[in-house]
Amino acid sequence: MAFPPRAARAYSQSLGSQSISLRKVAPMHVCVLGAGIVGLATAWQLERRGHQVTVIDRAAPGSGASGGNGAQLSYSYVQPLADPSIWKQLPKLLLSPASPLKLRPQLDPLQWRWGMEFLAACNAQTSRDTTAKLLELAASSRIEFEAMRAELSPDCDFSATGKLVLYASQASLDGARAQLELQRTMGSEQRLVTPEECVAIEPALTGYRSHMAGAVHTPSECAADCLKVCIELTKALSARGVRFMSGIDVHGFVRNGNRVAAARTGEGDVEADAFVMALGSASHRLGRALGAYLPVYPLKGYSITVEVDPAPGAAPRVNVTDSARKVVFARIGSRLRVAGMAELVGHDASIPATRIETLAAATRALFPHASRLEELHPWTGMRPATPKGLPIIGRLGSAPSNMLFNTGHGALGFTLAFGSALRIAQALDPSASAA
Repeated sequence: MAFPPRAARAYSQSLGSQSISLRKVAPMHVCVLGAGIVGLATAWQLERRGHQVTVIDRAAPGSGASGGNGAQLSYSYVQPLADPSIWKQLPKLLLSPASPLKLRPQLDPLQWRWGMEFLAACNAQTSRDTTAKLLELAASSRIEFEAMRAELSPDCDFSATGKLVLYASQASLDGARAQLELQRTMGSEQRLVTPEECVAIEPALTGYRSHMAGAVHTPSECAADCLKVCIELTKALSARGVRFMSGIDVHGFVRNGNRVAAARTGEGDVEADAFVMALGSASHRLGRALGAYLPVYPLKGYSITVEVDPAPGAAPRVNVTDSARKVVFARIGSRLRVAGMAELVGHDASIPATRIETLAAATRALFPHASRLEELHPWTGMRPATPKGLPIIGRLGSAPSNMLFNTGHGALGFTLAFGSALRIAQALDPSASAA
């Protein structure tokens, strides 16, 4: 399994810094704000280095955007949403009732500013730069996730069956070829495959062969149940002394000069030596209270999770992404996770029946024998996205020096969580930054 050369070099260097960190860094009390997969991975990296860790969240671990996400671990195919191709698609995406993208204008300056910054990022150079940075982060995240699995052996329905990204037209396939060639120069191993090859790789696509122009096949991609990972991490961290404060809102901070002395909660002030904000789409509000602008806006998505027919070839075992519908399919044990869509509608957590039916219809179209679709287990989550698609990791000059940020991962939160957590742990280690 190959990793981008630059990513491999960067990660090799980080291993040296990591060993120094484990020996020299003075233990601190670190308060992690947020118990999604990003916050929990951060707590995992910090606890391993001997820090005392407290995790605060208004909800149970993993119950936010992590709980019902697409389940794919897309380490090698990371095409950012902000891409030049968006300009041609924009009228259809915004105006079609069946569009996977929905915009509901709000009286919210952040939505308008985010939208303008997103459109400005839809150019070839920005897309290339973002792809390179995401691949580098994903490479280290894969290794860190595997290290966690080796240590904990979590029950999370993990699989490594690869991924097919399907394209309905020759024009869209040609666009994919350009992204594939770009990622190939950065070390990713992928290839274009014909509809016949798609069916050979994933027999459950047999009835859909005539609707495909081709696909990108990435044999190294993986999947897992993110909520189960969150539950297993919470159990392991609790057993190691990490304190969890669930059902508690953080509504402000106590400042002491250029440092945060405590997080203000409904249960009183929580003091710590350092803080990590991993609150997803809620990060913008609290960041603003500290004087930091975080361009993080929720991209609302939906999923269904259905039991599959166990007959061979009925349900997919390979991860599948339908690029036209913007819907992903991931096998997690005896279930199929179907997720998709991106809505800029603020923090509206309602689940319209039409959106769920769209996912069910996509399942029937691609995999008509996969499931009876009797119980859909509908879900919605607010993916915390930045305009360029790059997460915000580390310190910001405008914020207190002991506040670090780990937010804005968009639809790649599960994929990037353990790599971004490693960067936070290294940022808290002066010896690592000096190495």
